[in-house]
Amino acid sequence: MKIVHVTQPVEAGVAVVVLDLVRAQQRRGWDVSIACPPEGWLAREATKAGIPLHPWRATRTPGPRTALELHNLRKALKKLRPDVVHLHSSKAGLARLVLRGRTPTIFQPHLWSFRVATGLLSRASRFWEAKASRWTTLLLCVSDDELRAGRSARITARAAVVWNGIDTQRLTPRPKPHDTPTAVCVGRLAHQKGQDLLLEAWPHVLEKVPDAELLIVGDGPMAEQLKAEHHPNTRWHGHSTEVAAFYAEADVVVLPSRAEGMALVPLEAMACGRPVVAFDVEGVRHSLGDAGEVVRPGDTKALAQAIALRLADPELAATEGKRGRQRAETLFDRDRMTDQIVSLTAHLVTEEGRR
Repeated sequence: MKIVHVTQPVEAGVAVVVLDLVRAQQRRGWDVSIACPPEGWLAREATKAGIPLHPWRATRTPGPRTALELHNLRKALKKLRPDVVHLHSSKAGLARLVLRGRTPTIFQPHLWSFRVATGLLSRASRFWEAKASRWTTLLLCVSDDELRAGRSARITARAAVVWNGIDTQRLTPRPKPHDTPTAVCVGRLAHQKGQDLLLEAWPHVLEKVPDAELLIVGDGPMAEQLKAEHHPNTRWHGHSTEVAAFYAEADVVVLPSRAEGMALVPLEAMACGRPVVAFDVEGVRHSLGDAGEVVRPGDTKALAQAIALRLADPELAATEGKRGRQRAETLFDRDRMTDQIVSLTAHLVTEEGRR
């Protein structure tokens, strides 16, 4: 079986999922490759692993060069002649314009673009996704919430839900290296990820736990803006792929995102035995269960109260952390995720071969 995965972005959660999936499919003996921009974490890791790469020079968001990007991708896919094309994220999903269902196509949004766009752009994204259903052989969502959001936008493609998964063998509980009450936030510094909301909440946390520290791990378009203001008891660390050491510092991990499909950060934090506090966005309630607290989206005072509670009560944090570890092992192990997608892909090819 010949599979080509197409992706942009090539960093952070989407890239990790793509790499895990490609490796799992290769272990099945399939001919698997990735079409993506040749710079970035995914290209480097794929090269190290000996995974074939097809350079696709595409920007993260649509722009003046999008038509040329899609033309070049169409030429590459026509030459490769895969049995299935697996498109990851909304930018790669535009390839359905040139594929038009001629090759079995799996589309995995990882987060609907209309959930982060605003105004006319959001309406245009909803319209496009609804129309693109005709060229989507299988829509693959990472949470029930993401599928519901798609259906509410009149996206009618046949769909399956496969929850995200993480490496529970690599990510394990570690002893905390210091006694300072610490909240940790890991993620791209961007409007969607909501670090500005967390920083708005942070002074309220310090009112209750004056010696607390906030560690923010990540980089992105809002980095300069966020760092320009004074934020007491806050440490900054740029982008890192070795997140386990940062989770080890945490008494609580915070996900202040405005929108998600199903974020990897809560799953990683739970695997590391740390409780999570998050806004109530797609996938969060199902991820956490009783391993933390979910608060109303945008309610920074409630966010601060939930963070402070766990910083001030190590027993509560430890209990929730243990529950999270059990939950990660039971529901969100990486092998479960990759096995399900491998089975869905194999079934799709068999089904298409019968037509």
